[in-house]
Amino acid sequence: MLFYEPLFLFLFGPAVYLLYLFFGEVRARRAVILFAASVVFYAWSEPVFILLVFASVGLDLYVGQKIATSAASDTSKRWLALGVVANLAILVYYKYTGFLALNLDALLKALTLPGINIPQIALPIGVSFIVFEKITYLVDVYRGVTAPARSSLLYGLYVFFFPKLLAGPIIKYHDIARQFEAMPHADVDDFVVGFSRFMLGVVKKLLFADTLASGADLIFAHDVSSLGFAEAWAGVLFFTFQIYFDFSGYSDMAIGLARMFGFRLLENFNMPYVATSITDFWRRWHISLTSWIREYLYFPLGGNRRGEARTYLNLWICFFASGIWHGAAWTYIAWGAYNGVFLVLDRLFLVNRLQRLPDWLANIIAMIIVIVGWTFFRATSLSQAGALLALMATPWAHASAPIAIPPEYVVVALVAAAICVAQRLSLYVKDFDWGVAAQRFALASNGALSMLFLAALAKGLADPFKPFIYFRF
Repeated sequence: MLFYEPLFLFLFGPAVYLLYLFFGEVRARRAVILFAASVVFYAWSEPVFILLVFASVGLDLYVGQKIATSAASDTSKRWLALGVVANLAILVYYKYTGFLALNLDALLKALTLPGINIPQIALPIGVSFIVFEKITYLVDVYRGVTAPARSSLLYGLYVFFFPKLLAGPIIKYHDIARQFEAMPHADVDDFVVGFSRFMLGVVKKLLFADTLASGADLIFAHDVSSLGFAEAWAGVLFFTFQIYFDFSGYSDMAIGLARMFGFRLLENFNMPYVATSITDFWRRWHISLTSWIREYLYFPLGGNRRGEARTYLNLWICFFASGIWHGAAWTYIAWGAYNGVFLVLDRLFLVNRLQRLPDWLANIIAMIIVIVGWTFFRATSLSQAGALLALMATPWAHASAPIAIPPEYVVVALVAAAICVAQRLSLYVKDFDWGVAAQRFALASNGALSMLFLAALAKGLADPFKPFIYFRF
């Protein structure tokens, strides 16, 4: 069930919201309504896996209690290890078994040995996000950051909460536990602010991301040998804007829906394409994942407390792991390793060099690095990524047969680029804030947003639905 499908917009969403408002006078009843709605939401898309998630939730609750009752002892460490391994086992089995088997099969055949059967295992939607959030709960209890969940209902709601269930933002338990315990009752302001944010997300997804996706698909579906310099750059730029508007659009929908129910989720994007270095980019892009990696992987590895060489290694390991988390393919692994290298280079010298340049020039250099990374991310194979990058570095390369790119794809890409440039220019205006500006001109901004929202819905009903990119992760 997608947020912008008619089933959600005109039936599920309104029904749940009305139930929450009119039958949720009591805090416990609000929790039950939201939990039941969240379970139905997930089961609608993943009925086969719902029992597995329930079982793992029960294990988390049991392990969390055991960790708390044996705090600061080897026993608590063993319970924590059990809980983390059990959650990672779910992720590894469903996400990486096929990939590992495929590569083992290729290796065996290269050694002239009999191959193996490649299992076909369906990937549950949102499994990576769910597993990471469940691990935060166990680690938070072990560290004493939070107490074990007061009830199975509240912890189940944390895991299943439908606005963020499928693609984040990744919520750390200690950031949301008090809100779930308090179960705030939504007011008019929550609805207005939340629904406006939701509309913005729908516009980003349907008008921008889906159109840009068609442009990227058009280029990446072609044989690379038939492309030229312009086509290669066009395809990668289409995807560069697509992934931003797609994922930030989902985050806007999730944050907006949560706000409509009275909850505040942390921001997941902060104008990432204005970044002046790769370090700056990762402070702004998928903030919830970056902060999760910092707190639950980088710090446990030692962070920057064990010397420069170990710090560089830890940084690279973290983003290499991020690549693996994103997908079971060598292209994602290469993308993670690539980002890790530039984060190390930033720490070594690159940030200092970029800081000596004008911000606009540092931004262009950082974006070229990001765009090269997105080439690995979008490519279907390392060979395709390498061939595209070679074309992008060869201005005199021409396509063997021209590709007719529909004008609307180009127009949307130019508007997307203009939005990102406007974000960069806004940094030069003292005390400028996009949210404050929208409130100052509320009538105009809300009117324009409403018209774009209706246009987005019309497009969504007319065109085939395109799933969010991060549903694969």
